[in-house]
Amino acid sequence: MIKHPALQDVSGAPVSGDGAALARRIINGDATVEESIARVADHLLTDPRVEVVVSALTLFAPEDRSGWIQLGGRAWIREWPRPGSGFSGLPPEGAGAEAALTMPWLSSLAREDTVVILDRDLLPPEASTDRSELSRFGVRSLIGSTFRSRGEMFGSLSAISLEGGPWPEELVEDVRLLTAAISSRITLEHSRRALAEAIDTGTEAQVAYQQFFGAVGHELRTPLAAIVGYTEVLMDDAAEHPQDPVSEGLLRDGPVILRACDQLVAVVDSLLGAGRTLAADDERNDVVVADAVADVLHWHRTPARSANVTMHADIDPSLTAWAHEAGVRQVLTNLVGNAIAHHRPEGGTVRLTATSLLGESGRPMIRVIVRDDGPGLAPEEMQHVFEPFVRFADPGTKGSGLGLSISRTIAERDGGAVQGESTPGVGTSFWLELPRTATARP
Repeated sequence: MIKHPALQDVSGAPVSGDGAALARRIINGDATVEESIARVADHLLTDPRVEVVVSALTLFAPEDRSGWIQLGGRAWIREWPRPGSGFSGLPPEGAGAEAALTMPWLSSLAREDTVVILDRDLLPPEASTDRSELSRFGVRSLIGSTFRSRGEMFGSLSAISLEGGPWPEELVEDVRLLTAAISSRITLEHSRRALAEAIDTGTEAQVAYQQFFGAVGHELRTPLAAIVGYTEVLMDDAAEHPQDPVSEGLLRDGPVILRACDQLVAVVDSLLGAGRTLAADDERNDVVVADAVADVLHWHRTPARSANVTMHADIDPSLTAWAHEAGVRQVLTNLVGNAIAHHRPEGGTVRLTATSLLGESGRPMIRVIVRDDGPGLAPEEMQHVFEPFVRFADPGTKGSGLGLSISRTIAERDGGAVQGESTPGVGTSFWLELPRTATARP
């Protein structure tokens, strides 16, 4: 704190017994934040020097707003005058934030510690705005302190006098202690409100996921049933003429089609429960990563060939993840499908690799990386690729903009993650991380 004739030293004096007792009650949570501020005001008004106590709250709206005046969109102010006093420094109700005192010189000092002004007429030239504002209301001296925590300021408290001169040191220390006690209560209450808001947001997201995935599941079930039914009929017919080239192809690829349908049905069923805690399912299994990758590449043979994209995989067959089998295949399907769809006009290459690593918490993980040599994405585009319905593709490229968002949800359900990086003109890599099973497959 700077030394100046207008300022009184605020260190070294003991607090009063009543002030210490009040601070304990505030910290113990015997009253709300607003009630605690009012009790502090009542305590400070017992000193004959104090004419009025003023408090302002920012970033923290009072729950009980009785007596508080809102200034603008995020500031609240209230005063407690001495009984019988005609003094009031409040702006008229409905005024904007510009109607409040700015006190720029005092405010900058109060952010560091309690400030005690002996007399406004002693303020330095650089505090001319403060002196003018105090003169407008007839204030000669004051004690000002702020509610602050972790670098944030949530408001302030001021004891105001119409007389100049030194303040009782015990009163100054009471202000310091009591504003610190209120700051601690505000910090706890602010955290409680943030947690409640996060829970409410999570509940709303859960309901939204249920509604969305419920609609998707309803729309997918009918065509899936038709695909499965017709495939089974075609395979039965092919079994009667196994030597026919067409029948041979159906008998070879039919089971792949049915597995793909079963996988998609399983994903739909899983997503229908996205509003619940999906990790509570007891259907997680050891998923052989190489087998999952092989299935996904088989499903993408035709679109890759049509796009002149070559697919390569180098996966250790011993790598096994602990996850939902359908979910793993669904995420890899989305990532490989995106890599093929976003190819260069002349085609390209998609490579899949997998490796073991330790996650941030030290947990063994498996990372499956899908790399392409397509046009890539700009950094500002990568910041938004996981947002629902966001797409960075030519109009002719098919896609809903939901694949990456859903993939991340599926991976996080199993304790994993989906992330990516891209270099414009070079290509893009997305990877799926999943917990590794305790014992690898021999």
